[in-house]
Amino acid sequence: MKITNEYKQKKLAANVVVIGCLSAVLGLAGCQQEGTAEKAGQKIDRAAEKAEQKIEQATEKAETKIDAAKESLDKKADKAGEYINESTDASKGALEKAGKKLDQATEKAGENIEGAKESVVDKAETAGEYIDDSVITTEVKTAILNDPLLNASHIEVTTDKGVVKLSGTVDSEQSIGRAVEVANSQKNVKSVQTDLIVKSAPGK
Repeated sequence: MKITNEYKQKKLAANVVVIGCLSAVLGLAGCQQEGTAEKAGQKIDRAAEKAEQKIEQATEKAETKIDAAKESLDKKADKAGEYINESTDASKGALEKAGKKLDQATEKAGENIEGAKESVVDKAETAGEYIDDSVITTEVKTAILNDPLLNASHIEVTTDKGVVKLSGTVDSEQSIGRAVEVANSQKNVKSVQTDLIVKSAPGK
């Protein structure tokens, strides 16, 4: 690692400094008496060993701290990754739920539209039938009133979905047949039902 390399470089630099100091001290010691030089050399050796031990200890502590920091970072990274995965799963779940709700709403709206269309069509058909029936009734009534064979009759006309119903009184059986014939001859008449009765002539 980068940090470990830096500590090793520092350790090497410290060692170089110690060696330099030793050389200087030894040089100075060479100018003094032999006994004093040996003592000085021993002191320098001990000081160098202590310095080296301290450097090694400091390096080990630094490496331990670096390893601990690295491990902590790894754990935090793992935890963050788990959190991101959980968040992603939760988002997917929410999106799926929203998609299902949208599909259901769209389907329901489609059903409502179809129902409304059918209702409008049914109402339009009913309105159309009502208009057609009223037109048929008017045409049949006009035709019966204008027929010379039925001028003495009192005929009521109703129409339901193209089926004409005749009721009232006529002066003869022939008039019943004629009324049915006239009604059948009108446009859009599907069939004719009759409740017509023959009215007896006065004095008979």
